[in-house]
Amino acid sequence: MDVLIQLLDRLLQAVGQLFANPFYYIGILFIVLHYRKQIQMERKLFHTRLHSLLNETWRTVLWGWLGGISASVLMLFVGVNIQAGTVILLWVLSIILVMMRVRFFCLAYAVGILGIAQVILSWLPNAASLQEAVPVLGIVVGADIPSLLVIVAVLHLLEGTLVGFQGARMATPLFLEGRRGKIIGGQQLQGFWPVPLFLLVPMTGGSIQGLPWETLFGSNLASGWILLAFPAMIGFTELTISKLPRKQARFSASLLYLYGIILLVTAIAAHFWPPILLVGAVLSIALHEVLIRYNQWMEDKLVPFYVHSQRGLMVLSVVPNSPAHELGIQTGELIHKVNGHKIKTKTDLHVAMGLNSAFCRLEVLNEQDEVRFLQRAIYSGDHHQLGIILAPDQDALYFLEQRPLHLFSYLRSKLTGLLSNDSTKSM
Repeated sequence: MDVLIQLLDRLLQAVGQLFANPFYYIGILFIVLHYRKQIQMERKLFHTRLHSLLNETWRTVLWGWLGGISASVLMLFVGVNIQAGTVILLWVLSIILVMMRVRFFCLAYAVGILGIAQVILSWLPNAASLQEAVPVLGIVVGADIPSLLVIVAVLHLLEGTLVGFQGARMATPLFLEGRRGKIIGGQQLQGFWPVPLFLLVPMTGGSIQGLPWETLFGSNLASGWILLAFPAMIGFTELTISKLPRKQARFSASLLYLYGIILLVTAIAAHFWPPILLVGAVLSIALHEVLIRYNQWMEDKLVPFYVHSQRGLMVLSVVPNSPAHELGIQTGELIHKVNGHKIKTKTDLHVAMGLNSAFCRLEVLNEQDEVRFLQRAIYSGDHHQLGIILAPDQDALYFLEQRPLHLFSYLRSKLTGLLSNDSTKSM
């Protein structure tokens, strides 16, 4: 009971540290700007929003807390060694890196760079004098890289879980330019979570209450320990033109699990056998990039899925709380018939819906090519096309230009929306 009381007391202190840490709020601000951009893009492409800024933000923060507490419980049994100076240095590195590419905001890159720098410094004969001249190098040399790699691994395992559960819900439909210049549909699965970690670390002057378990890394907690608040950011961005959102989410989650497991094993090995520390640091960056490239390579091999066919019009998405949503129409289904008329073009759809202004009967082909019969009364004020967002045709006014973004272009696109040519092109 005394141990539990001590843990709760230290946890409350750590929560106070977290709320006093500006980096936690930087992460939340980044998320707000991200969702703001996403909603602006939806309004530009579809003349309506598919997500709510307030709802997405509080859900993201809530899931970040739930994930952070779960990961923190796991880390209690690891016993990492990390100092406040290391946390600050990692955030500074992350902010510098995100100015180059948004995906570099991931902690894996900062930890990998820190580990490589530490190994290089250990090879220099004048490392001690360099540390005296440049104090920040002392933080680099003193960082416990295996502990940091464990944190990165656990965060990616957590990210895989969140992506598997929530990735499909966070999908945004897009109009894209295909390889042959045709406009096709796609889905962007994108999400970020601010994760508060509370790490058990040794510290002289901290709690001297003994713990009833041994940590994996054998941390010396006899002279005292605390719970250190470590605000972290996790997130993913995947673009698919060949898979349904739920399938892409499962695929992305499996890659994240693979990355997390490999890095976790390497980090534990590096703790007990330091010569492979460099391997772990390089893997933190290189394996992350390899998995991203692998996903892109897989997409390039597959045939675009979100295109119309002779069997009907492809449903790219459905507006929330619309008649189509009530009917259960789903992304990836084909609108085969409306009011008894076969549908091949948008003109066919408009004509068929105009045959009965008060009622609508639909035949929809699902993923298994099974016909579903749906019907509903039509009321004044209902969404256009019942709230069905169809895959684009060549008359689309806008499409998203695919290119990597650095922080400044990312923020600028959020502030100006899609009115400039930075994010969309006019056909």
